[in-house]
Amino acid sequence: MKHLFKTFMVAALATLTLASCEKDNDKPVTPNDNQQAQNIAAQFVDHTVAPTYGALAANAEQLATQLAALKQNPTDAGLRQACETFLAAREQWEKSEAFLFGAAGDYGVDPHIDSWPLDEDAFNTLMSSPAMLAALDAEDGDVVAGERLGNALLGFHGIEYILFANGQPKAASAITADQWKYVVAVAGDLRNRCYQLEVAWIGDAAPAAHKAKLDDLEMQYTVAGGDYSYGENMKNAGHAGSTYSSSAAALMAIVQGCVDIADEVGSSKIYAAWHGEDVTYIESPYSHMSITDFRNNIISIQNVYMGGIEGQRDESKSLHSYVRNLNAGLDNKVLAKIENALAKINAMPAPFALHYSDAANGQAVEACAELSEVLDEVIEAIRNN
Repeated sequence: MKHLFKTFMVAALATLTLASCEKDNDKPVTPNDNQQAQNIAAQFVDHTVAPTYGALAANAEQLATQLAALKQNPTDAGLRQACETFLAAREQWEKSEAFLFGAAGDYGVDPHIDSWPLDEDAFNTLMSSPAMLAALDAEDGDVVAGERLGNALLGFHGIEYILFANGQPKAASAITADQWKYVVAVAGDLRNRCYQLEVAWIGDAAPAAHKAKLDDLEMQYTVAGGDYSYGENMKNAGHAGSTYSSSAAALMAIVQGCVDIADEVGSSKIYAAWHGEDVTYIESPYSHMSITDFRNNIISIQNVYMGGIEGQRDESKSLHSYVRNLNAGLDNKVLAKIENALAKINAMPAPFALHYSDAANGQAVEACAELSEVLDEVIEAIRNN
């Protein structure tokens, strides 16, 4: 289901970007507005995307290493450490979901590493296949996992299924030898895909070993196979070679990413189970971290809007500052709706997997819808500037 949702969103974003570019080309942009927009785009790349994906890749790498070691010598203490690393990687991923456009969409990384629910029937079939388990246990098991397992057996939730039960780390003895083969291979594939996001956005600034791994796997990491990284593509908006016809078009794409995740959190991640549409459609059900995921998604919007992750913000180069100059009232609304969405999500009874029908969840759905709507207003304000 998430795969279909994301496919729709990518198509919608492409349509919006083309439409916004056409309107943008018909409207002159003053030099000062253009420079400010370029500064915001650069700040977004360097101080929101880069540190988030950098931390994601580092944690995914550590997780793969820890699980490979545990496969050889499983201990409860080691497993608890791996669970902490898993949650650290998970945090960074959820804080990246406001910018699923670009590499995450173009390379299908989002559905590949973050589809749910886990297909337990397919998992049980896998566990009864000696040939497939042997392939996953081989030196290139990470590649086998990425190429031969479906999205519903890959990524965070496949790993979560093995490591957690009822919101707690499992005992190491509860994980079978075959399950270790599976989880190590899946973690290796997760690491590779996180490398891909990191290198795709920051290019040569990424660790050389991460880029070398992608080259060895023949995985793409430039825009349309060209010379630009995704970060360069955005920073060069309005110049030859960039897919963005103007810096304003780049800003609208950035805000559209925020619209999409605000809408998804409310209308899909929370609503599907809360409304009874699909009570199995619960993100992070084994670790009981669903509400943390939702909150981190809204923080991803906050980071984008405020000009960087916490500790790296520069509000003079932020959408917050840009919108305030256009319409102070609209900026105030955005700030209020972000805080309201966070408050309503924090008020949801935990864990969501056990309280998905609670009335408080409906208030969070509404708050996310309101945030999505006001961000749509931001797109219009940029378009009409």
